[in-house]
Amino acid sequence: MPQSGKKFRAAAAKVDRNKRYSVAEGFKVLKETVELTKTKYDQTVDVAINLGVDPKHADQMVRGAVVLPHGTGKTARVAVFAKGEKLNEATAAGADIVGEADLAKKIEEGFMDFDTVIATPDMMGVVGRLGKVLGPRGLMPNPKVGTVTMDVAKAVKEAKGGKIEFRAEKAGIVHAPVGKSSFSAEKLAENFNVLIDLVMKLKPATAKGVYLKGVAVSSTMGPGVKIDTQEINARFR
Repeated sequence: MPQSGKKFRAAAAKVDRNKRYSVAEGFKVLKETVELTKTKYDQTVDVAINLGVDPKHADQMVRGAVVLPHGTGKTARVAVFAKGEKLNEATAAGADIVGEADLAKKIEEGFMDFDTVIATPDMMGVVGRLGKVLGPRGLMPNPKVGTVTMDVAKAVKEAKGGKIEFRAEKAGIVHAPVGKSSFSAEKLAENFNVLIDLVMKLKPATAKGVYLKGVAVSSTMGPGVKIDTQEINARFR
């Protein structure tokens, strides 16, 4: 995100840095900043959620997946590891790449033209060997987020329909996309609310003190807009 330049300064002037905006108001302000930082491409709108957890402890890891009601504005390219009839199901559901050991070999040789990886449980022996390649990119299939499953058709359709995965990073911050800058403020807010509601429900029992410490939303080229955490916390009291 650029911190200088006329466009950015004009957009930053629209945001009261000392204010915590309501969700609805925050996305209206974000849309105003988008108008001032227009680009030839449709910018991604991201959320950063600062949580009072220490992900180094397994029992404080916050991780999940959710289907955004209005999608992400991008159609994911989906790779599926399966065999037999499950390969056919994945293809029929719209998977872009399907395979077994042949697909693993292709990935080992550098093929990475996909955004999501789904696998049936019986293929995890093959997929497990790709941990060093897929793990750092956040692409390793995981039963907790529904990407290790026998229902490959459902998983493919969800991935294509706007499902996003998220996890708390080292500092306890969750970064996730909630749409594109071309979306209306209302659609962005609805996507955001579905994500934040799940993050709140995933609060670890071992997390002490304040769980939701801060939330900010921003477009690719725009300044951060801080959201009022009290409004969100009030929904979960």
